[in-house]
Amino acid sequence: MPSNSPMDKSLPPGLYVVTTPIGNMADITLRALTVLAEVDLIAAEDTRHTRRLLAHHHIDNRLVSYHEHNEIERTATLIQELEAGAVIALVSDAGTPTVSDPGYRLVQAAAQRGIPIFPIPGVSAAITALSVSGLPTDQFTFVGFPSRKKNKRAEQLATLADLSHTLVFYQSPQRLMPFLHELVETFGDRPAMLGREMTKLHEEFIRGSLSDIIRALDRKETIKGECTLLVAGAAEAEPLGEEEIDAAIRKAVEDRQAPLSDIARDLAARFNLNRKRIYDQALHYRKALDKK
Repeated sequence: MPSNSPMDKSLPPGLYVVTTPIGNMADITLRALTVLAEVDLIAAEDTRHTRRLLAHHHIDNRLVSYHEHNEIERTATLIQELEAGAVIALVSDAGTPTVSDPGYRLVQAAAQRGIPIFPIPGVSAAITALSVSGLPTDQFTFVGFPSRKKNKRAEQLATLADLSHTLVFYQSPQRLMPFLHELVETFGDRPAMLGREMTKLHEEFIRGSLSDIIRALDRKETIKGECTLLVAGAAEAEPLGEEEIDAAIRKAVEDRQAPLSDIARDLAARFNLNRKRIYDQALHYRKALDKK
């Protein structure tokens, strides 16, 4: 393994998966800088972006693009060089390669061929956000970017709705607001935190319920920057019997003029029950009230 010392210029052949900053260019390890300076080649998601990082740290090295549009053909070329004894670094635009970023194909191919693979750890947007979220961190599910297809995304959220631990999402600023509304519709109004532009000049953290975050974003003219959204897991169901649940549904219908879908959503989250079952029961009581 390479030394942490910048004076050590002896790197064993293999693939080095190097974590780079998520914003602030100072957030990079000494070991990562040594590796980036001494490898034969750096495979970068965006060579222009990586070149700026290298220039900031006074590193001049050979770059080649490696992104989602050329992964297949570029993987074959890089594997040939690795099998010939090359020392290659893999980097993404920000954070850890292969985590919601290109690189999986190359790492998988190298592993299958027995090529040494060296992790060079560093900052991660998911862990950075978790560390300051105030939400439980003993267990969490990293979801990354949800599907762009509405139906598939709805299926994803329905699968995640009953998990009791913190959920970590990445989302583009353009899709963030509709996604927040979908979360409220599926999960209920849970505690959450939005991290935006983390480690950068305009870093912002918004904590509160999902609806609090929606209201805060509504006050902005535009939403910019990388967004990491953390959502609390499902609350433990209240230990109520069938009669008590039935009474709660009846009371909600009698007391609230809200749409039945809202009542069903809120009570389903409260009791950890199937939303359709509660909706059907609420509809029964609403019809009974209308007949009076």
